[in-house]
Amino acid sequence: MSWGTELWDQFDNLEKHTQWGIDTLEKCIKFVKERTEIELSYAKQLRNLSKKYQPKKNSKEEEEYKYTSCKAFISTLNEMNDYAGQHEVISENMASQIIVDLARYVQELKQERKSNFHDGRKAQQHIETCWKQLESSKRRFERDCKEADRAQQYFEKMDADINVTKADVEKARQQAQIRHQMAEDSKADYSSILQKFNHEQHEYYHTHIPNIFQKIQEMEERRIVRIGESMKTYAEVDRQVIPIIGKCLDGIVKAAESIDQKNDSQLVIEAYKSGFEPPGDIEFEDYTQPMKRTVSDNSLSNSRGEGKPDLKFGGKSKGKLWPFIKKNKPPPPPPASASPSAVPNGPQSPKQQKEPLSHRFNEFMTSKPKIHCFRSLKRGLSLKLGATPEDFSNLPPEQRRKKLQQKVDELSKEIQKEMDQRDAITKMKDVYLKNPQMGDPASLDHKLAEVSQNIEKLRLETQKFEAWLAEVEGRLPARSEQMRRQSGLYDSQNPPTVNNCAQDRESPDGSYTEEQSQESEVKVLATDFDDEFDDEEPLPAIGTCKALYTFEGQNEGTISVVEGETLYVIEEDKGDGWTRIRRNEDEEGYVPTSYVEVCLDKNAKGAKTYI
Repeated sequence: MSWGTELWDQFDNLEKHTQWGIDTLEKCIKFVKERTEIELSYAKQLRNLSKKYQPKKNSKEEEEYKYTSCKAFISTLNEMNDYAGQHEVISENMASQIIVDLARYVQELKQERKSNFHDGRKAQQHIETCWKQLESSKRRFERDCKEADRAQQYFEKMDADINVTKADVEKARQQAQIRHQMAEDSKADYSSILQKFNHEQHEYYHTHIPNIFQKIQEMEERRIVRIGESMKTYAEVDRQVIPIIGKCLDGIVKAAESIDQKNDSQLVIEAYKSGFEPPGDIEFEDYTQPMKRTVSDNSLSNSRGEGKPDLKFGGKSKGKLWPFIKKNKPPPPPPASASPSAVPNGPQSPKQQKEPLSHRFNEFMTSKPKIHCFRSLKRGLSLKLGATPEDFSNLPPEQRRKKLQQKVDELSKEIQKEMDQRDAITKMKDVYLKNPQMGDPASLDHKLAEVSQNIEKLRLETQKFEAWLAEVEGRLPARSEQMRRQSGLYDSQNPPTVNNCAQDRESPDGSYTEEQSQESEVKVLATDFDDEFDDEEPLPAIGTCKALYTFEGQNEGTISVVEGETLYVIEEDKGDGWTRIRRNEDEEGYVPTSYVEVCLDKNAKGAKTYI
């Protein structure tokens, strides 16, 4: 079966058929190209869909994804992202393995087809030229034969006519002979051209055309094979990603199986548990006797302030309602400020009877530290104005513990970061000392001192939050004057709205149970007693100190110093990071120990420590 023998006379149809084959190949390329565009579009839409439902960073939504069901959903989104990536792989492979190869093959096919049909047309033109020569020779031979025949007839006519001269007859005979010779020459020429044409025609139909058509047939068959191979590649590209897509789907199934409803329920408890005990029964109040309010031993007030003395300066206590208590019932009496030795959630002391107001007020004003209690009132006021307290005392105990623990962890990371930076600067300084040409070691002193200050500040901040955390967990007593001094440096950076004195005076929802008028009354009355503390005998100096850095003492109990200034030391550092100094008789306070260089006088007498 050969196109050269079977289709020797179908040159034009073969030309049309091969052009149709190239058009079909280009149609396949276009189909695959559109498929790659669809895959890319699908992958892009899947990625956008996955990104759309990803939790936003630093948002409340991100905190909600701690549940196993939400984690499974995140895993599903990630798997869908990988799933989209496989569709991008399909598009890339189809473009590189099919579209590019077929496009290049189409150009080669067009060039080959053009060359083959050019040879075919050239053979056609040659045989047509030979045919024209044959026809021309044939017509000349025919014409010469007719001319010779007419010349012969004319000679015979002249020879039979007796009236014609002999010369005319001879002339007619010679003319007839010439015509006969011309006819013979035309015959020989015609015979030669005919043989040549027959040879060319035989070569054309049995050699040239079969060879050309055979090449065209092979070209067409290669095109057909190439289409089949492209279809196989088209399928294999999809088949290659099926295992990975299967893994993506398996990942989704695994994420779904990892959902633990019990764990999610426990997370809900941890997220919203307040740590309070349910309120107990409300006792009957007998209005036939003088007003005497009682609270059951299991009420919420017992867990926070039972056994602490009442603090009232007149007026009725009209605080906010506690959970589950009806509006027509007044809340439990608010506890007074905590003493330094009070332990939250510690053993409860027996109930105490009400005492005279003057006794309560004197006890309140003589309790230490004074600044400690008034700062708690300031914190309470900030709570009413909507500010978030630094120690998270507006939160329930369990939530407050979690927040404090989180803050401690963050500070620990910051301390570690600063320590790494200090180590790096120290190593760089050592390098500069060994190789002075690389840099000046003194240029790093300021940076090293700054990093050390940051580390000291972060450590004091960590101690402050660890103390609050210990209070919540019931491991340490309430903050003393020493802890107050530790937090003094940071009250300038954060609103001084946190104190345990106020913490003991709030209800479980973090709000005060006393009227604002009572707080104002406390502040006004407290100013009358400031002179009592101002008249205390000043502590003797036990040494001197030189300020290494400038410190802005913007908080109560601290004092501002300028770098290079010399002052008196009246109380050395007791391990809390603060030293008490005096500039003159009217100016004294605490500064961070790391900010001063202390020189103690060992012979000083009468030195005493104030804690």
